[in-house]
Amino acid sequence: MFTPKLFSTLKNYNRQQFGKDLMAGLIVGIVALPLAIAFAIASGVSPEKGLYTAIIAGFVISALGGSRVQIGGPTGAFIVIVYGIVQQYGVNGLIIATFMAGIMLIIMGFARLGAVIKFIPHPLIIGFTSGIALLIFSSQMKDFLGLEMGAIPADFTDKWKRYIENIGSVSLEAAIVASATVAIILFWPKITHKIPGSLIAILVTTAAAYWMHLPVETIGSRFGKIPSSLPIPVIPHLDYSIIKNLIQPAFTIALLGGIESLLSAVVSDGMIGGRHKSNMELVAQGVANIFSSVFGGIPATGAIARTATNVKNGGRTPVAGMVHALVLLLIMVFVGKWAELIPMATLAGILVVVAYNMSEWENFVSVLKGSRSDGAVLLTTFLLTVIVDLTVAIEIGMVLAAFLFMRNMIKVSEVSLLTNEGDEAGRAGDKEAIGNYTIPKGVEVFEISGPLFFGAAYKFKDAIKFIEKKPKVVIIRMRYVPIIDATGIHSITDVYKETKHRGTKLILSEVHSEKVLEELKKSRLLFAIGKANVTVSFDDALKRSSQIILEGMEKN
Repeated sequence: MFTPKLFSTLKNYNRQQFGKDLMAGLIVGIVALPLAIAFAIASGVSPEKGLYTAIIAGFVISALGGSRVQIGGPTGAFIVIVYGIVQQYGVNGLIIATFMAGIMLIIMGFARLGAVIKFIPHPLIIGFTSGIALLIFSSQMKDFLGLEMGAIPADFTDKWKRYIENIGSVSLEAAIVASATVAIILFWPKITHKIPGSLIAILVTTAAAYWMHLPVETIGSRFGKIPSSLPIPVIPHLDYSIIKNLIQPAFTIALLGGIESLLSAVVSDGMIGGRHKSNMELVAQGVANIFSSVFGGIPATGAIARTATNVKNGGRTPVAGMVHALVLLLIMVFVGKWAELIPMATLAGILVVVAYNMSEWENFVSVLKGSRSDGAVLLTTFLLTVIVDLTVAIEIGMVLAAFLFMRNMIKVSEVSLLTNEGDEAGRAGDKEAIGNYTIPKGVEVFEISGPLFFGAAYKFKDAIKFIEKKPKVVIIRMRYVPIIDATGIHSITDVYKETKHRGTKLILSEVHSEKVLEELKKSRLLFAIGKANVTVSFDDALKRSSQIILEGMEKN
C-alpha cells in the first residue's frame, strides 16, 4: 500500500519505454513552463516560485506517488486560496501553511483516508471547481485589459466594482495581446497537437511585443529578473501561535490538494487502464508540499491537464514526470532570463483559457438538470466559493449533501402494518407476500423496508402506534433492512419494552443482514427478545407465533 509506483514500474522497464517517457516528459515540461509562471503570478507571488514548485514538487510527486502517470505542480485550483493567504499572512505565512499542509497530507495518507476523499459528492466538486474558475477569470481582468488600478481586491464583488471604476484606463495594446493569446491557444490544435498552443502563444505575443515595442507590462518590468538556480532550502519556523493562526488555511490546502490529486489519478487510471494507490499518493503529495515550502515554493497537487498530456504523448511510468521536472530545471537555468520578456497580458490570456477549461460548464448544466438535491449542493457550493470562501463552501456543501442524502434515505425507508387485504397481498412476483400466508388471530405484522437509522426511526415509532388492540404477538419483518444504527436499535428496544409491558410477545422475522444481526447482539437486544423470537424466515415466525398463542391458551 505504501510502496511508490516507481518501484513496481521499474521491474520490467526497457529502453523503448524510456524513449516514450523521455519524449512525454519533454513535452509536458514545455507545457508546464508558462502555467507554472502564470499560476504563481495569479496567486500573488513572484514567477520563480511557480517554477520552484513545478520542479521540486513535480519530481517528488512522480518519484514517490501512487500513480504511474501523475504530473504534479502548481494548479489553477490553488490560485484563489494562495492569493487570499498571501494577502492576509504574507508570503512567509503561505510557506508555513504549505509546510503544515504537507504534514497533514502525510497523516491523511498513513491514516488511509485516500478512499474516503474519493467519496466527496460530484456536484460539490463541480460547484467549487466552477467557482474557482470564475474567480480565476475575474482575477485576470486587470492584466487582460491592461487596467491602471493598483492592487486587485480579494473580494469578488469588490474586484468587479474596481474594474468598472477604472474601465476608462483600458490599454488597447494589452487587450489585443491577451485576445491574440486566447485565439492562438483555441485554434492552434487544429494545426497540430504535438506542440502546445500556450507555448506558441507565448512565443508569438512576446516576440510581437518586443519587436514592435508595445507599451505593455512584462514579467521583467513588474517582478525584475528571474533567478537561474534553485534557492537554498530553509525549514520554516513553527510555534504554537503560528500553527494556531495558519491551521485553517493549511487544512484548506491539504483538503483541496488531496481532492485534486486523487481526481487526477482516477482520470489517468481510466486513460491507461491502471489503478493508483490513493494513500501512497496522499503521502507523496504531503512530502512534495513540504519540499516545495522548504525551497520557497507554493502548494502543489496533481494536475489533470498535464497528466492527460503526459498520457497522450506516451508516458506510462513515473519516469516521465521526473523528466518533466528536470526539463523545467534546465529551462530555468539556461533560458529563464528570456521569460522576463513575456507580457502580463499573455499570461492573463492563458489563465482565461485555463479558467474556461476548469469551469466544466457542460457538467454544471447537466447537474442542474438532474435532481433538485444535487442542484442545491452545486449552487450552494458554487456561490459560497465565489462570494465567501472555499473552505466554507466545502464544509457547508458537505453538510448539505449529507442532509439531502439522509432525506432521500428516509424516503426510501418505509414501515407499514401488513394485512391479508393490504397492498403486499397483491405484490406481483413476491412469493413471500403476506397474502400468501394465513395469519393467526391475535398476531399483528409490521414490515420495515430500507435502512433503519436515526433519520427513519420516527417512521417506525409512528407506525407502531397503530397497534390499537392488544395483540398476543407482534411480528416485525426485517428482510429489507440492510443496516441499523444506534437510534434504530433504541427504537426497537422501546417497542420491545412497550410490548412486554402489554403482555405481548415481540418476534423479529427474516433478519438476513449480518450487520443488523451483529448490532442486535452487541446491544444485548437479541438476548432480551430471545433467540427463539428472532427467526430466519416468515414461516418460522408464524410457527413461533402459533406456539406462543397455544402456550398462552394452556396457561389460561
